[in-house]
Amino acid sequence: MWSAITAALVLLGALVGFGGWASAGVAAGASPWAYAAAFVLGYAALVLALTLTFFALAWIWRSPRPHDARIGPAGTARLLWNEYAALLGASPRMILYRLLVPDDPPTRSPAPVLLVHGVLCNAGVWTSMRRRLATAGAGPLHAISYGPPLASIERFAGQLAAKIDAILDQTGARDVALVTHSMGGQLVYDALTAFAGDVYGGMPRVDLWCASASQIGLFAELGMFVAEGPPSVVGVPADRLGYLWNAWSSSDVLSFRAEGWVAGAHDTDFTFSGSLGANHMSYLTDPTFYRTLAAKVRAHCGPTTPRKLTATDPVPTAATELELRATDEPSVRHELAQYGEISDLR
Repeated sequence: MWSAITAALVLLGALVGFGGWASAGVAAGASPWAYAAAFVLGYAALVLALTLTFFALAWIWRSPRPHDARIGPAGTARLLWNEYAALLGASPRMILYRLLVPDDPPTRSPAPVLLVHGVLCNAGVWTSMRRRLATAGAGPLHAISYGPPLASIERFAGQLAAKIDAILDQTGARDVALVTHSMGGQLVYDALTAFAGDVYGGMPRVDLWCASASQIGLFAELGMFVAEGPPSVVGVPADRLGYLWNAWSSSDVLSFRAEGWVAGAHDTDFTFSGSLGANHMSYLTDPTFYRTLAAKVRAHCGPTTPRKLTATDPVPTAATELELRATDEPSVRHELAQYGEISDLR
């Protein structure tokens, strides 16, 4: 919400300032449509200037590439356009995140998925990923927009726990699958370790955690997490996390390996050929990544059944009673061997 408010206020301030200047011209007889077009073009030109600046810096500090790894003029132009288009829609996506990334309606399911964004943004970053995951059959899908920006991790952990509790109440699931991007990974690690006992009611259990483009491996190596003990030995307790999949990229300088640095983590390296900003966000639109993620969610969460209803849950229908009858028998879960059977679909 805070990122949306900030983006909306900046855009509104620019619109008011531009409108004050344009009103004088319209009063003098100029066409209002010309000023309206000038505002849109001005916004597009500003984003283009930022994009070109990013690419110029990336070109200056580039590393030499083998000849067969170069993408050529056409690939460079396509990369520039994709980066520009992504930045052009960033502010509208953050402002309209509630419309673009809505939570699925309350549905009984054993495999709800919660999307957790990174720093200085909100759930709007998941616009494309949410649509692709839904098409791949993952879900029901939910997203959180925590804030305000730069507040304490402890505060974010409380918001995360409240969101997961609400999802479990709506779906009847025993636990949830999380997909994080960038700093969202650090938030989840601290929430499941250092602050798990501090949030109201305790931190709910996470079945599957996909940490994409995260720095959890770097934080573990530098000893920057709040919880005591080395993450390579302690990690996240088994009663709070079933499986950690770290989706990183050797071509993304803002993501790092976690295997060996965080106990129980399993790495997959996704190779992207773009700029710094593009590679860090490429997970959110890469078909290989979301197909693999959907397969892991289905394999890890799909075979289970929802928890039994409590006195506070709605009265089940005849159809849901049959579905819930088997919950008295324990399910076999969290067997890491099953992941050896899942191809990364590359």
